[in-house]
Amino acid sequence: MQAFFKNQNVKKYRNYIDTAALLLVLALGCIWMRHTYEAQQTQRHIAEKILRFHVRANSDSAKDQELKLKVRDAVGAYMNRELAEMESLEECTKITKKRLPDIIGIAKKTIEIEGYAYPVSANVESVEFPEKTYGEYTFPKGRYQALNVVIGEGRGHNWWCVMYPNMCFHGAVYEAPDKEAGESLQRVLSEDEYDAVLKSRKYRVRFKFIEKWNQIFHKK
Repeated sequence: MQAFFKNQNVKKYRNYIDTAALLLVLALGCIWMRHTYEAQQTQRHIAEKILRFHVRANSDSAKDQELKLKVRDAVGAYMNRELAEMESLEECTKITKKRLPDIIGIAKKTIEIEGYAYPVSANVESVEFPEKTYGEYTFPKGRYQALNVVIGEGRGHNWWCVMYPNMCFHGAVYEAPDKEAGESLQRVLSEDEYDAVLKSRKYRVRFKFIEKWNQIFHKK
């Protein structure tokens, strides 16, 4: 009889453990869904405030990759002059669209000088980007408006930066944004959005209910 009740107690505790484990899994699932939703919302909000500059190479051969950088330099130097006085995303986008024929002409001339006959296209359009790191900043994956320059078949690795706010043309041109470029980004984004792209924080999502929990149970 004692063995029977002992077995019943064991089963009861196992049921408690199974229930607790199930509740934990459900809770973690809810947290993950909330995290995913908030990360997606953050990406959309960031995308609404910036314009990216994107150059895609014909292929991944060393020569095609080198050509990509020459096209980047030529187009970038031109756009740096054209956008020097820009004060808003709308103005930047408008000027860029207006200058598309010139951008294509500059890219074609650069390609011809280098001895190639690749076609080239340039458009301001919605582009799907994977997660991308630029200096101290990591931009979440998603769709962004970009000046999209495609050389030839466009099957090679791409180069990119943020054209508005101006993170392309400061300091060590193109390779990594300097302090002034970071300040330009900070002025455009909200505090949470700016925090979200800092590389060290990996777009940390602030769960308000977790912060409240910590405040309650860590009071002195």
